[in-house]
Amino acid sequence: MLDDQAVRPPALRPGDTVLLVSPSGPTRPERVARGVELLTSWGLRPVLAPNAYAQRGYLAGDDALRAADLNAAFADPAVRGVLCTRGGYGAQRVVDALDMAPVRNDPKVVAGFSDITALQLALWRGARLATVHGPGAAWLDERTPPASAESLRAALMSTEPVVVHRLATEETAPVHVPGTSTGPLIGGNLCLIVSSLGTPDMPDLTGAILLIEDVGEPPYKVDRMLTHLRRAGVLAGVAGVAVGQFTDCADSWAIGVAEVLAERLGDLGVPVLGGLPIGHGVGQLTVPVGVPATLDATAGTLTVSPAVR
Repeated sequence: MLDDQAVRPPALRPGDTVLLVSPSGPTRPERVARGVELLTSWGLRPVLAPNAYAQRGYLAGDDALRAADLNAAFADPAVRGVLCTRGGYGAQRVVDALDMAPVRNDPKVVAGFSDITALQLALWRGARLATVHGPGAAWLDERTPPASAESLRAALMSTEPVVVHRLATEETAPVHVPGTSTGPLIGGNLCLIVSSLGTPDMPDLTGAILLIEDVGEPPYKVDRMLTHLRRAGVLAGVAGVAVGQFTDCADSWAIGVAEVLAERLGDLGVPVLGGLPIGHGVGQLTVPVGVPATLDATAGTLTVSPAVR
């Protein structure tokens, strides 16, 4: 995998229109209203996609509607950013219906996380688009305080590198193999990465720094997913592993998620850095994905090139 493969869209500027889409699960209007308020305060023009509030059970409307919103966003030259309202489930059901030609012809900022990892992996495969792993537009101040908001704003609107520091207070902080490595930062939600195995969207992780985070998965399921990746051979060539937040990942067994992560990642022979506030936890920070990064597990930092130009 080559570091210079990424296609960087232009950074968002005040006055730019950003379309709020719901490619996965149904969203909550009151949280989106707070997100609109926040984006507007940055000088952006947030606009709701036609089907942003659609709902069909656990999906944000029928597959055709969700795919239509994404394709319309990528094809409209007036739209400069595509911000997902939330994750949930459903992005994998629509990625095969995406028209990648407009994405390649007019790259735009795409931001989201959790289930949106499926969309980001598809855009990486289909257009080598660098994207932004960060909070959705359905904003919750209790989970994403001002530092989280500034982190997202900077990733969308600035061309400065992003530096994330290990926090000793994070549950995954004990996961640590010293050393330094460089490579494109690839990944996101662990569950979605594993669900991409055997599909065209599973990226080649050779030479990459793998980013993983998750929520609501007990330690034995995290073990199962990491073991699956190991047995599939996809971890054999990674340059390093950046471990984000594993939120509410506990059960009644004595083994915790940090112990599982340390055991399943610690013998790969590459630097591993836990304690990064990236994921579903309080204080979530934003990072670009698909672009060159340096993981300095000794210093406790992840430095990532901008996703925008």
